[in-house]
Amino acid sequence: MVYYFTSNAADGQSTIYVGKDKFENEELIKYGWDEDVWYRMLPNDLVIQRAHLPMSGLKPGQVWDNLPVALVEDCAQLTKANSIEGNKKDNVTIIYTPWSNLLKNASMATGQVSFRDQKKTRTILVPTRLNPTVNRLMKTRTVVSADGLFAEKEQHLSELRAKARERAKEARKEEERLKKERRDEKYQREHAYEDLEAGGGKLSNQDGFDEDDFM
Repeated sequence: MVYYFTSNAADGQSTIYVGKDKFENEELIKYGWDEDVWYRMLPNDLVIQRAHLPMSGLKPGQVWDNLPVALVEDCAQLTKANSIEGNKKDNVTIIYTPWSNLLKNASMATGQVSFRDQKKTRTILVPTRLNPTVNRLMKTRTVVSADGLFAEKEQHLSELRAKARERAKEARKEEERLKKERRDEKYQREHAYEDLEAGGGKLSNQDGFDEDDFM
């Protein structure tokens, strides 16, 4: 089973989800999204935050590192609360990283992960459990079977591909519009004098032009 929570700590809603145990976490590792940010209380308790927030203005690859502080704190509190050991302690350290930075190989135990790049991790210190925060998140909890994770990811990837195709289509339309605009401008430059003659626009003495003006 996978537990889903909703955080409204920042602008917009964010989904936070937690595997019931290490076996569910294994499925979450396998079927994670690029948008996922993984939170882990050292050494091994996992909470995953999927951010559906306005990301405008953030550079590619920096989304995970620019989340609102209030949202990161919600995830850290939930990570601590879901740890049997950590929930009893103060001053625990939570490490977080994007899903794409997770490293998993056959030699690792079920639910165990490492990191591809240690520099792409951040930590947050949780001094103590904040019951109002944990209670607020617990009220939003829903339980979903882990069996649907594969289908959920496939649907997500399908939607991303559709959006990519739509962006490519719009880019081609814009490119064709600019090409036509450049062709029209070129034609006008090359045929401007011909159009002037065809319209009777050729200058003569009757139009006020006099050769003596140049003497």
